[in-house]
Amino acid sequence: MNYNFHSHTVLCNHATGTEREYIEAAIAAGIREWGFSDHIPFIFPNGKENSYRVPMTQVQEYIDTVNALKEEYKDKINIYLGFEIEYYPDYFDEMVENARNWGAEYLILGQHSVGSEPEFFFWSTEATDNEEYLKEYVSRVVLAIKSGVITYVAHPDMFNFVGDENVYNEEMLKIIKAAEECKVPLEINFLGIRDNRTYPTEKFWKVAQGHNISVVFGFDAHDVAGACDLVSLSRAMEICEKYGLKILDKVELIKP
Repeated sequence: MNYNFHSHTVLCNHATGTEREYIEAAIAAGIREWGFSDHIPFIFPNGKENSYRVPMTQVQEYIDTVNALKEEYKDKINIYLGFEIEYYPDYFDEMVENARNWGAEYLILGQHSVGSEPEFFFWSTEATDNEEYLKEYVSRVVLAIKSGVITYVAHPDMFNFVGDENVYNEEMLKIIKAAEECKVPLEINFLGIRDNRTYPTEKFWKVAQGHNISVVFGFDAHDVAGACDLVSLSRAMEICEKYGLKILDKVELIKP
């Protein structure tokens, strides 16, 4: 494994360590392509900023830090400026336009919720048998895939549905088919592996079996140890081998 495009910084308020420490750890682990993809800043119409995002007042700090490291380490590792974004129907276009204006080199989709942050907000990791929530999650992921601005989908199997398995399979197939049609890779998430979360879940990747999709690996680094997480690689490889998934050796970044 020589790349990682899913990583965060202390500016998101739930990560530790410095960006420099991440890069040093990544280089030591043999990583040659690295992307910072912190949660995209956004102020909603009611003036609210969610505390898990980079504050709007610190977005320039984020940009300047990444760009400075990019120049400093250019002979050792390629560093890219990105953001992790959700698909909110009312705000997605504005978020993308902001990212474009900030010089983002790529976006990854991390659909952490259904609803929207200023009003109703339901976390995708909460166990639920609500089929409408599942369908809304899937609809948003599919729309993001078809938008043409997403480099890949992070933890596409994050939604923790505990209801009818047939309904789950039918809905997740929509994500698989959209990814196949649009040639958008899907991520096996290493944070989920090392934290023993509900994702990655084999029931999702079983649905993907036999489809012409591409898989990428993402550290989802929130600390220095996560920036060189090759321990989770064996589990990710097991999933890929079991379901015949094609792993990308190189990720083609899409500029928003």
